[in-house]
Amino acid sequence: MTIPESGTSKLPFDIDEVVRRIRKAVEPLPKAALFQLAEEGFNTPFEQLVACIISIRTKDEVTLPVSRRLFSRARTPGEIYKLTPQEIEALIVLSTFYERKAVQIREIARQVQEEYGGELPCDEQVIMSFAGVGLKCTNLVLGIACGQAQVSADIHVHRVTNRWGYVQTTTPEKTSAALEEILPERYWVEINRLLVPFGKFICTGQLPKCSTCPVLVYCRQVGVGRHR
Repeated sequence: MTIPESGTSKLPFDIDEVVRRIRKAVEPLPKAALFQLAEEGFNTPFEQLVACIISIRTKDEVTLPVSRRLFSRARTPGEIYKLTPQEIEALIVLSTFYERKAVQIREIARQVQEEYGGELPCDEQVIMSFAGVGLKCTNLVLGIACGQAQVSADIHVHRVTNRWGYVQTTTPEKTSAALEEILPERYWVEINRLLVPFGKFICTGQLPKCSTCPVLVYCRQVGVGRHR
């Protein structure tokens, strides 16, 4: 089948077929950090929240070993709260803003230990109440660790779904809300797992690999000038 280029006719957008093709395309690629950590057994709500905090402004290639290093020393709220901020800093020093994150992680550990008996509840309001925790991390925790249908739109999900023409939004937060309106709920958690590696290695921010993209026939290539 001839693959249409930008500016020519496209097939009607079929989210089921798009998801199916992207699943196959990302299978050999490195997984998004939080999903990889969950597969390794770091799948409690608290562990996922801590890993998400570490991941902020930090590449997955750094987030993974940093999270593993911290969890090799302490995994539960009680264990992490026993560490000093300086000890946590030393364990997560390779992540961006590690000093601030060390204080934040320890304070969350204290609150979970003292207010929730050492177990972070799967409750959106509770998770969002922690200083510095936003919608993206909250939804990832609820989706991965709690099995709740939540859309977490990071920069990759935001860019790719807008490039497809599937949504028309200006921020990841607005993309999350838009996807909740049109994306079938069965894909709410998976969309992040798929589009993080897809956006990092195929549908890249600069010079996306349109010539080898498995969903080019559906993608409207919104905003794409040059591509590979």
